[in-house]
Amino acid sequence: MFYALSDVKGIVMKMQDRFEQVTVLDNFYQTSFFYPMPVVLVTTVSEDGRTNIGPYSLCFPFGIAGRRAMMLISRADSNTAVNIRRSKLASLNFIIDKKSHLANAVRLGYPGQTTDEKLKESIFTLLPSMRTEKEKDISYPEIIGEAAAVMECMWEDDPGVFSYRGSSEESHFLLVIENIIMKKKWRQALTNGNGRFPGLPIDYGYRDSKYFWFASHRKPYKEPIPSDKGIDINSIIYQVQRMPYDLKWEDAAYEKLVKVPRIFLKRVLESISKRAVEEGVKVITPQLLDEYNKKRK
Repeated sequence: MFYALSDVKGIVMKMQDRFEQVTVLDNFYQTSFFYPMPVVLVTTVSEDGRTNIGPYSLCFPFGIAGRRAMMLISRADSNTAVNIRRSKLASLNFIIDKKSHLANAVRLGYPGQTTDEKLKESIFTLLPSMRTEKEKDISYPEIIGEAAAVMECMWEDDPGVFSYRGSSEESHFLLVIENIIMKKKWRQALTNGNGRFPGLPIDYGYRDSKYFWFASHRKPYKEPIPSDKGIDINSIIYQVQRMPYDLKWEDAAYEKLVKVPRIFLKRVLESISKRAVEEGVKVITPQLLDEYNKKRK
């Protein structure tokens, strides 16, 4: 049987598109997969009170409502792990995609370095913690001045909240977010929703027994939410949480607004919030929304 050249190319393409089994190894995210990860400089306080810098990529959102937290996975004997277990404090510094920053991060991640050795090699600027509430006798981790954004965290070490029975060589820290700070231009972009994003690097991990592999941030593009799907409660919560009002919303109150046309949602929420503040209301309930709606009609 004879095939035209175009047919041969088609067969080759189809063969390349087939799925094949991959052996699952330790450190599977880089040995058995292409898994995009963040680049985070974790600052902690060493025993002598100085700030230690440790680069990490296994750091992800864990609790997203109520108990807002990040999960950090570390070697159990690293400086970062030892410091967190002792002080319960850590700051997660998200640096921008700059080659000199990433090269230095790789150097700072070499196992076995002391805090003193790391500080001598670091090119990063350390600034005082910006936590709003500090206790006098506690040393807080400094933050990285070159970071685009920082999460200042407290370790939740209650096994009733979270525990992990895995390898003794690993430590899994549930870090509750106590404070988030951001460079002014990114804070404004976050608030205004103007489509600007910081150029945060993507890490694909240690490969080839030689290199850490990074990818540059590409300009995000937007896809509209389908207009025929209506508004879900998460969209309402998202808008409420970004409004500058000290108000608590009951879950059932959000449900009252799912039929509001999306184009009017922000305006409706603004009107409700301003009125509640003027009247000294602290909690938005379904009954309150029914009352406002009756008066409006």
